[in-house]
Amino acid sequence: MARLRIGIDTGGTFTDVVALDEDTGRIVTAKTPSTPADPAEGFGTAVALALDLALGPGEAAADAVAALAHGTTVATNRLLEDRIDDLGFVTTEGFEAVLEIARQSVPDGYGNSYFWVKPPRIVPAHRVRTVGGRLDATGAEVRPFDEAGAVAAARWFRERGIGAIGVCFLHSYADPRHELAMREVLRREHPDAVVSLSCEVLREYREYERSVTTLVDAAVKPAVSRYLGRITGRAPARPLVMKSNGGVVSADEAARRPIATVLSGPAAGALGAAFVAAAGGHRSVVTLDGGGTSTDVAVVLDGAPALTTEGAVGRHPVRIPMIDIVTVGAGGGSVAELTPEGTLKVGPRSAGADPGPLCYGRGGEEVTVTDAHAVLGRIPPHLLGGRIELDVLLAHLGVERLARRLGLEAERAAAGILEISAWNQANAIRRITVGRGLDVRDLPLVAFGGSGPLLACRLLDVLGLPSAVIPRDPGNLSAFGLLTVDVRNDYVRTRVARDAGLDLTGLGAGYAELEAQAAAALDREGFAAGRRRFERSADLRYHGQAFEVRVAAPPGPVGDAFRAEVVRRFHDAHEALYGYCYRDDATRHPVEWVNLRVSGVGPIVRPALDTRPAGDGDAGRARTGVRDVHFDGWTPTPVYRRDALEPGDVVEGPAVIEEYGSTLPLHPGFRARTDPHGNLVVTRD
Repeated sequence: MARLRIGIDTGGTFTDVVALDEDTGRIVTAKTPSTPADPAEGFGTAVALALDLALGPGEAAADAVAALAHGTTVATNRLLEDRIDDLGFVTTEGFEAVLEIARQSVPDGYGNSYFWVKPPRIVPAHRVRTVGGRLDATGAEVRPFDEAGAVAAARWFRERGIGAIGVCFLHSYADPRHELAMREVLRREHPDAVVSLSCEVLREYREYERSVTTLVDAAVKPAVSRYLGRITGRAPARPLVMKSNGGVVSADEAARRPIATVLSGPAAGALGAAFVAAAGGHRSVVTLDGGGTSTDVAVVLDGAPALTTEGAVGRHPVRIPMIDIVTVGAGGGSVAELTPEGTLKVGPRSAGADPGPLCYGRGGEEVTVTDAHAVLGRIPPHLLGGRIELDVLLAHLGVERLARRLGLEAERAAAGILEISAWNQANAIRRITVGRGLDVRDLPLVAFGGSGPLLACRLLDVLGLPSAVIPRDPGNLSAFGLLTVDVRNDYVRTRVARDAGLDLTGLGAGYAELEAQAAAALDREGFAAGRRRFERSADLRYHGQAFEVRVAAPPGPVGDAFRAEVVRRFHDAHEALYGYCYRDDATRHPVEWVNLRVSGVGPIVRPALDTRPAGDGDAGRARTGVRDVHFDGWTPTPVYRRDALEPGDVVEGPAVIEEYGSTLPLHPGFRARTDPHGNLVVTRD
């Protein structure tokens, strides 16, 4: 009988895998180096490794896997590296400059950006074609669709070999008929083209954001489709793919709308951290996912990660529902180098998986954060239980060369590298907490990923955090998070209307249309009517405001009580966000409905976190030896094996706690206690 559930998270440096045996509750974890040149190869290696660990070498696996969930960085990396070729854009006649005009926004304001240069557009002006025809904001046709112009545009792209095309016509969120007609022309005149329509990618107003989001979808669709096709052939079960919104969908659905996967891996990590933290009694936390290439930070409030639609990947704004994540180039592979001014800089450039840090011995020539940890003795001279031996001498020589240029000793330079990396992470945490109106001192930190726990003690000092939770197998928490995720699809429809005199019949019809779309997607995913739920929300604002506030909408009939409850929630949310509302002044500040939203959810059975009985309180049984570690100076430091620690055990710093996928350097003045779930809870002494 199929009993295994497998989660695979492909990162820039390592591919992490978790396998859960649903019959016994046994969980096995492993890591294998990523293969950036062909991510599907690393995926196949991870699948084989998981099956060997869960079933034993050589055991038949054809019928053993019940589900396989995957977090991928294929779309993200393509955008971050600006690998966008052969992309074309079709828009309404007279609006060919929409990408050039954009929002006229400058990072940090004009006063701080004297030398800012506008980045190149995702589609250069010479690859933009326009087609006649016009709808108004209600969807009524002002001018008919110009089929002859559409044929000419399609042939222009075909003759130049442009194979990925985004289509965004004015007001197509209100009525998609012109965009659907354009797709039929492209199918007929340019059948090899990959086409994305804005009415299917993002059916809401704001033409610039809708255009760019549609073009991003078209840009990544060929690569993501090829990749998903390759891993489907290697997978022992139909793969589910993690989406940015905190849900999973089948590989077929992901290929249909690949933009939804742009923050696939980081979203899984935030959900896994929320799941583990809630089991330990922490409903609101900051999550920190430290990888080899970057660190991803998110906030979990009352058990659920915060969501946003105001996101971006690299320089490309995308308006899709996504977990609110801030990413900084502060991972284990982040390169330490001197700026032209002679100061030390760490990241965002990374040595990646190949060649990797100096201490990997694979030909790397630049000092990284991992090298600094190795030089200071804060990580063992091997990784992954001995699978990767580290050349500490090679790292020391590289740090010495950098230190001489700074006029410092090697240990001081290495400590400076780690200090800069810690402040990079701290600033990311500030952006997502203080920048969102939250007091960071109220929120414990959940640190995971291979490099996440390494700077946890320093972050407690810098930010005044109350504690840090280090989950079991922290290096594989993102892969574990994939086993906790429901199938989820999001749908949106712009419907701008004043609350006073709102057409409730039309409002109900709008929600019914979105729920029908969500139901059709869940049908394709195999969820029967009794195994699904729909979550409504709405974007509202005060008339005259430029942006909206999203609030949850109740289930049930759409009538006066429904309308009043949504408006009440809007006033409450606006007051919580901005410190004021116009609850009692509807005449001068009327409420305006803007977008209707529905999420279709197909729930899964989540794994249970086992609890272990308390030990005898003697952490000494887990002690494996002593080595010199540099904190404020070289100190003989006890080393502990994490899997030998039992609930109730307390380790006092200075100490180093090692495990298969990560290491926790416990600084002087800190202590770590093992909780009933096997998590380490780090606090100041």
